[in-house]
Amino acid sequence: MNEILKEYDVKMQKTIDVVISDFAAVRAGRANAAVLDKITVDYYGSATPINQVAAISSPDPRSLLIKPWDSSVLKAIEKAIQTSDLGINPQNDGSSIRLSFPQLTEERRKELTKQVKKYAENGKVAIRNIRRDAMDKLKAKQKKSEITEDDCKEYEKELQDMTDKRCKELDDLAAKKEKELMAV
Repeated sequence: MNEILKEYDVKMQKTIDVVISDFAAVRAGRANAAVLDKITVDYYGSATPINQVAAISSPDPRSLLIKPWDSSVLKAIEKAIQTSDLGINPQNDGSSIRLSFPQLTEERRKELTKQVKKYAENGKVAIRNIRRDAMDKLKAKQKKSEITEDDCKEYEKELQDMTDKRCKELDDLAAKKEKELMAV
């Protein structure tokens, strides 16, 4: 495979990795520390992820326990969780914060499914943008006579095959996550 195509294949894989991490943040009935990954706390003047200022554990399948290493940041963590789009009210006992995840309702499951579809669609758009950039680069090389027209067509076909494969991979991942969300 051509160096250009390898470069774009790596970019497509990175896009899929980002979508996978987005999927991990969508909770599917179980308490998962990944839901806190995008929440930051104001810690001595800088926005810091919760997992860098506290230990996060899951004492049971429906709750998370957040124990900050510095007790002065407890209120900031509580405030950050309340203002996030997590939809869970933190319980502060003075030394740690407990998050209790309620059973998902049918309506909430459907909302989360829509969110998963949106993440997958955004990933596919990013992959198509990567393909477009690669196509532009190939056409520029052909115009400069660095590659032949036949080579350009061959690379474009390979690029389209890579794009189709990555989009199908995203569809499969989304279907798996949706199935996980809809399971009661």
